[in-house]
Amino acid sequence: MLAKNEHIDSYVIAFPIKEGAYAETYRVKDSKGKNYFLKLIDYSKLHHTQFTEDGQVLEVEIAKQLHHVNITSYHDSGKVQINGNYYAFIVFDHIVGETVAQKIERDQRCSVYDAKQIILGVLNGLKFLHGLDKPIIHNEITMQNVMLDLSSGLPVPKIIDFGYARYQNQSISSFMKEGLDPLCQATEALNGVYSIQSDLFSVGVMLFRLVFGMFPFYTDVKKYQNDRNAMIEAILEARRQPLRIPSIALKGLDEQLLCIMAKAMAMDKNQRFQTADEFIKAINGEISIGRIATNVGDSNTSNPLRRKTGNGFKDVAGMTALKEQLQFDVIDVLQDPVKAQEFGLSIPNGILFYGPPGCGKTFFAEKFAEEAGFNYLYIKCSDVASPYIHGGQGKIAEIFEEARKNAPTILFFDEIEAMIHDRSKQDNVSMAGEVNEFLAQLNNCGEHKVLVIGATNKPSEIDEAALRAGRLEYKYYIPLPDAETRAAIFEINLSQRKSDSAIDYEKLARLTENYISADIKKIVLDAARLAFRRKLEKITQELLEEVIANSKPSISMDIIRKHEKIRDAFEGGKRDDHLPSIGFKIEKEKVKVKEEESSDDDSGTVPKKMGF
Repeated sequence: MLAKNEHIDSYVIAFPIKEGAYAETYRVKDSKGKNYFLKLIDYSKLHHTQFTEDGQVLEVEIAKQLHHVNITSYHDSGKVQINGNYYAFIVFDHIVGETVAQKIERDQRCSVYDAKQIILGVLNGLKFLHGLDKPIIHNEITMQNVMLDLSSGLPVPKIIDFGYARYQNQSISSFMKEGLDPLCQATEALNGVYSIQSDLFSVGVMLFRLVFGMFPFYTDVKKYQNDRNAMIEAILEARRQPLRIPSIALKGLDEQLLCIMAKAMAMDKNQRFQTADEFIKAINGEISIGRIATNVGDSNTSNPLRRKTGNGFKDVAGMTALKEQLQFDVIDVLQDPVKAQEFGLSIPNGILFYGPPGCGKTFFAEKFAEEAGFNYLYIKCSDVASPYIHGGQGKIAEIFEEARKNAPTILFFDEIEAMIHDRSKQDNVSMAGEVNEFLAQLNNCGEHKVLVIGATNKPSEIDEAALRAGRLEYKYYIPLPDAETRAAIFEINLSQRKSDSAIDYEKLARLTENYISADIKKIVLDAARLAFRRKLEKITQELLEEVIANSKPSISMDIIRKHEKIRDAFEGGKRDDHLPSIGFKIEKEKVKVKEEESSDDDSGTVPKKMGF
């Protein structure tokens, strides 16, 4: 509503931030040029429950009490008249940083340590709110409503946006629910009952999302946009099931933390943490949370291997020939074991995905596991590291033994060159022993329905013995997405956003040659931000082309050429002519390979997942 340099009381507008159902938020400056956040509230659009008994704006009255290191700090408030209409305003201290949602959008998930630090900050803020003489319930604890203040170097979580906050003793009748995310709300809150335990449930949801990068008890609520009762029942039905733990091996993730998550998100609020302080003590290890009090089933906590469920190859744009080849080589053999046995066939022991960084090797492996219906375990080199001599060998043996017990299983080793580094280039006896153990476990594991998938950006660093027949025998080059795939990636990323129906995906694909999927996702995101900033109705072709013109591929031509040389060395000048070409090549011969070293750096600017 207001433009740059316009005034609200004694504050000058720097720029608008966002517009909501009843309020607008601006960055403003005071008379000394100091930055603040200002929320401008339209009296005419407020729900009657957003006023106090004496007619004051509830959010303003609550804001005046906000003085805690983990809560946005109140600075000023007042009333103004603009164009004949009356508005309340609240001024908060400016926070230098980003929301937790922005961090997760960029990083996909947090380390367990970082997730705990964020959650402890949120809980300390709630401990303050819940402990006031008139306890305040926030009612909208989400990743969008927690800022990470980076002004001091280390991130300090701060709870923001008190638009849905209320006093604990207020009537619950006709409480405004429009705009609340039902996946973050407690079970009782879906039916209009709000309490301290409701806030703590939302914290449990946030903890799960920070660690695993996804919602717990996920339900596709978009299917129920016109039927709230059906949506609530679908969410409740999902929550009646045991908490499913994604198959991700994470440092610091133990059964105690899983039980903490499950207790925080229990259907019955009486089984949850009763106070923020109790929640804090559990995370700090001061009290133990038993599985008996949670809805985490034995099948979900005793075993890190999980059956992958999802859309499988439907989520992967392009790569048709690679999908078909894996279907023939692995999935069909498992699905028709009698016929396969007649021909003496079993699944391969191992396959290698190699190619430039950021081209989706990890993502493709996960979708393959979903398509095949395998159990799946994601493993990094650090997951088997041990401070003890030969300790890593023991961990490797344990991983394969567990995989055999839960077959069929895919063991996905990311950055596998660190696991089976060329022994001719190292003099560490313990590391050489780990390579030997890995190779021994790899032999004949396919007969036990265990498939090893290795992913690497540096195949020249892998020990040659691992590349021979019977080990990582099938080698699949995962290239930069071709034009058809780039067009599909644009379409996938725009499908969830308000965009023009006349988008020319083929032209966008032509304009983004040598771009990886992460680059394309960022282009769409930047275009969406521009559309929002310029108050456009939708994302247009012109806007996308403008962003493309101001961007460049994150993978250099030098890196691409290095990986193409590696591919040519693996292929040895041969190629299966019957396979269709879609911009990548598949090598089925078992060969020893010597190639030039690839020294490109898989930097943190390129996400490990394709982000579809």
